[in-house]
Amino acid sequence: MNLAIVTGSAGLIGSETCKKLSREGFDILGVDNDMRSYFFGSDASTSHTRTELEGSLKSYRHHGIDIRNSAEVMKLFSDHGSDIKVVVHTAAQPSHDWAAREPLTDFGVNALGTMHLLEATRLHAPDAVFIFTSTNKVYGDTPNSLPLEETETRWEIANTHPYFARGIDEAMSIDHCKHSIFGASKVAADVMVQEYGRYFGMKTACFRGGCLTGPAHAGAELHGFLAYLMKCTATGRPYTVFGYKGKQVRDNIHSHDLVEAFWHFIQKPRSGEVYNLGGSRHSNCSMIEAIRLCEEISGKKLEWSYKEDNRIGDHIWWISDVSRFQSHYPEWKYRYDLPATLREIHAAVMAR
Repeated sequence: MNLAIVTGSAGLIGSETCKKLSREGFDILGVDNDMRSYFFGSDASTSHTRTELEGSLKSYRHHGIDIRNSAEVMKLFSDHGSDIKVVVHTAAQPSHDWAAREPLTDFGVNALGTMHLLEATRLHAPDAVFIFTSTNKVYGDTPNSLPLEETETRWEIANTHPYFARGIDEAMSIDHCKHSIFGASKVAADVMVQEYGRYFGMKTACFRGGCLTGPAHAGAELHGFLAYLMKCTATGRPYTVFGYKGKQVRDNIHSHDLVEAFWHFIQKPRSGEVYNLGGSRHSNCSMIEAIRLCEEISGKKLEWSYKEDNRIGDHIWWISDVSRFQSHYPEWKYRYDLPATLREIHAAVMAR
């Protein structure tokens, strides 16, 4: 039997992963206790996605396990042992602002939960592929020291800089910077995933994502940039832009494209790998540019206001250099650009 354990299975990346692996012939053990509703309120609940998965995927079995509970995690793995071929760990507390409210909860979910999963995999399914959805926030505020130039709609890196053509690569230091509490807990998890690969020889990879997005995203003010922005634009809800004149740049990758990258790694895994994986130069925007695009697609005007104080840990400019992953998996390609992604998000918002 080919089993896959997917944590955060009812979330954006988790649900996309479940659908992909089910199509590829895996039975899915989904792990999700809907903590997103605890983090961000009932509007951000993933319960509807869980219901969709249970109704549409015959191979899907749901487990409402809290990954902070070592005994429950260990039992799930011990019950299935070597039948587990893949572990895709997407469960997380994903917000800078929320992490500062409850640092112990944030660290428990992001760091300790990851350790429980790594150790359970090592003891009961050591040959399984282990994929971790890390974040570009492991680089802290180091990207904010880059030489940036202000244009009409965005901050942009100097065209003479090595990062201009392709973006920021994995060689950027994660030391001597402010990460935010969230960023620090993800660093702890990221480094341990690398270590279990390098020290124990497990097939592990950290995918350091930019802005992960798509129509299944339960966007909230504190997390889910494009999904929440489109929700506000389409429904008339007011939106607040925090700092940097609204010209901060983020790259955006559709959940489909990220999960396709996971699948390439699963088929030809490596040990202790790290990949920056976002929209790269293929798909990126500033806040101002994103607002204009949402208004164009929805046909509605967004009511938005501006606050000078930026969020702690927020990058002024981030574009991922994905060339390392592409050098290892040259057949992987983007399917979605930014307008196509936003059109899907708009359709999902209106359907709900």
